[in-house]
Amino acid sequence: MKIKSRVQLRKSAKNKLLTSLRSSFGDVIDKIEERKLESATADWFKIIIVDGDILFFQEGESSPFPTVRGVLELGLDCCKVTVDSGAVKFVVNGADIMSPGIVSADPEIAANDLVIITEEAHGKPLAIGRALVPASEMVGKSGKAVKSIHHVGDDLWNLEA
Repeated sequence: MKIKSRVQLRKSAKNKLLTSLRSSFGDVIDKIEERKLESATADWFKIIIVDGDILFFQEGESSPFPTVRGVLELGLDCCKVTVDSGAVKFVVNGADIMSPGIVSADPEIAANDLVIITEEAHGKPLAIGRALVPASEMVGKSGKAVKSIHHVGDDLWNLEA
């Protein structure tokens, strides 16, 4: 995976991006307001680089969403799906998240939303995925609940900006 067409965001584009991110994730976005933001392309998605760290990615025309590194740096606490300790080894290897391994999910999650997958013991983020079902159908059911998009140790995690 390589970074292509890397450009620093102009002030107007930066303000528009920050406004969009603030509406989705709240005041934690203030942490990056005074930092250098760049936009780039890597394989099939766009990335947002903040002071040399890849903190956001964007699929198609969807809104930017934090990478696992972005979740860690910003301390985000929304859109979370928590898995039990038995599911951790599968999640960090890129497996989709199955309903039996989910212990809780933010009630606001709808099908097709991007979500942060965290582990139960310490609350650390493990992956980013797309919800296949709403939160009400994730816990205690059977089948796939979240399609994994990005996880700790994958190409995006290891990509150098």
